[in-house]
Amino acid sequence: MPLLIGLTGLYCSGKNHVASLLEKRGLPVLDVDKLGHEVLAAEQKALVRRFGSGILDPSGGIDRRLLGALVFGRPEALAVLEDIVHPAANDLTARWIDHQTGPCVINAALLHKSSALSRLNAVIVVRAPLPVRFLRALKRDALPPAALIRRFSSQGDFPFQSRRGAQLFPSAADIYIVENPGFPGSRRSLEKRIDAILEGLQNHGKEEITAYGGFGGSIPGRGDKRGAPGF
Repeated sequence: MPLLIGLTGLYCSGKNHVASLLEKRGLPVLDVDKLGHEVLAAEQKALVRRFGSGILDPSGGIDRRLLGALVFGRPEALAVLEDIVHPAANDLTARWIDHQTGPCVINAALLHKSSALSRLNAVIVVRAPLPVRFLRALKRDALPPAALIRRFSSQGDFPFQSRRGAQLFPSAADIYIVENPGFPGSRRSLEKRIDAILEGLQNHGKEEITAYGGFGGSIPGRGDKRGAPGF
């Protein structure tokens, strides 16, 4: 059983950037969001039967934005979508984990809905200020501001405790908070934080993680864990 790290964060917090930093340090990363594209293609017939041909793009594939708009704010429709795609995604995730021989990372926005949740040894939660995330979303997704506001509002304080609910992590997993504000000079602080987290995990089991080169050494820095109240 390899050391398994979960990676998650709010919309446009920059978790994919953190994922790239972990990959540079020798850790294989499974992007569950990209895995979802594969699942949508595999389950296309079932999705069209349930939601209609209006979710298809001009080339005949699933248009994720159209499908997302159809289920957004509709819990029953979202539950149907999840019943179709989650079993396949969980199966592919489990297969990927079973083929790993060393520490690895599961990168997922909805980490709490992954079958890997109970297997996690640690969770890295990426955070960024709301204005920064909003500007990133405007630049990346080119959605109208009103649509972005609805998307941000739907998450509430996720993944932290709030009246809207919380992303729950297994009690056995260490929780590490990573700040990713994107301000000038913050990149170096971010990289030092990642190195410190990996150092804190390096003595887990028989595996060691090095900063640049995978396994079998040590990382300068500290591995202090900063948990969030309510986890």
